[in-house]
Amino acid sequence: MNASLGESVSTGRSGQGPEAAAERNHAGPRAHAADGHWKTDLEVLLDLLDLEQIGEDHFLGHHPEKVHSRTFGGQLMGQAIVAAGRTVGPERPVHAVNAHFVRGGDVTKPIEYRVERHRDGRSFANRTVTAYQNDQELFVMLAAFQDWSPGLEHATPQPQVPDPEQLPRVEESFTGLEDRLQMFVNAPHPIDLRYANDPAWILKGTGGTLDYNRVWMKADGRLPDDALIHVATLGYSSDTTVLDSIITTHGLSWGFDRIIAATVNHSIWFHRPFRFDDWALYATQSPVAAGSRGLATGHFYSRAGELLATVVQEGVIRHFPPRA
Repeated sequence: MNASLGESVSTGRSGQGPEAAAERNHAGPRAHAADGHWKTDLEVLLDLLDLEQIGEDHFLGHHPEKVHSRTFGGQLMGQAIVAAGRTVGPERPVHAVNAHFVRGGDVTKPIEYRVERHRDGRSFANRTVTAYQNDQELFVMLAAFQDWSPGLEHATPQPQVPDPEQLPRVEESFTGLEDRLQMFVNAPHPIDLRYANDPAWILKGTGGTLDYNRVWMKADGRLPDDALIHVATLGYSSDTTVLDSIITTHGLSWGFDRIIAATVNHSIWFHRPFRFDDWALYATQSPVAAGSRGLATGHFYSRAGELLATVVQEGVIRHFPPRA
C-alpha cells in the first residue's frame, strides 16, 4: 500500500502484489542489471533489506534503481523490522510490530531509520523505529521482542484450500487482461503469489463478489539463514494482498475501477518461528469499511496448518464510480 495518505487517484494500489503495482518501487523484467550482474527480483528485495549502518542505532535504507512515484509501504515495514532487529540479539525474536504511515516517501532519496531503545529486560525488549527523509517523519513503528518460551497453545484453524502446486502463479491470471493490468504485468515479483480463489480482476469479469481472499505466497527463491530476514520478508509481503477483500466484497477490482487506497496503519503479531521461503497461506478478510476507511485482517499459516502471524491493516479506500 501507499506509504501515506494523500496519494493520487489510480486504478490500482501500491505494493508488491499484483493489485499493488501502481506505486511500485521498481518496475521492469524479472531481472535487473547492476554493475554488469543480473539480479533477480528476490535479490533486489534482499538488497533493500540489507541496511547500511551509519551510526549507533542509525541505519540507511535504499530504493531499487527502478522506482515508481512512492515508497511501497511493505518496503518500509521490512526495512524497519531489520533496523529494530539489528539492535536486539538473535536469541530474542520480534513478536509484534505496530506501524503508522505519516507521509509518502521520495523514491529518489534514501531513507534514514533511527532506532530508540526503550527497554531491554530479562525476557522482553522494546524499540521505536522512525523513518526520515529530509528530517521529516515518514513512518513510525513500535517493535516488541521476547525470548521464546513454551506455553499454552491454540489457534484459529487454517482454511481448506488446494495445495500451492495445484495453483497457477498470479502472472498467469493476467492473460487477456494485459491492457487493463499493464502495471501488474510489467511489475517485478520477488514473492511467488498463487491465489486459491479468483482474484479481483477475474471476479470483475464474472460479476462475482467475495468477502475473503486466500493466497499462497513465499519468497521466489531461497532466503539466507537469518531469521530476521524471513520475518522482514513476511512483513514486506503482508502489505500485498491484505486489502483485496475490501474491494472484492463490493465487486470492485484494481485496474478496472477508479480506486484510491492508502495505508493508515499496519500491525503484525508473529506467533512462532518460520521460514518464508516455504509456502505460507495468507488468509484475509475485511470485517468493516466505513468513513472512506477499510479494515482488513489476515492470518499466515504454514503448510502444516500452524498459525504463523496475524495482520491487521487500516487503509483509506475511496471509490469513484463512473459518472452516469
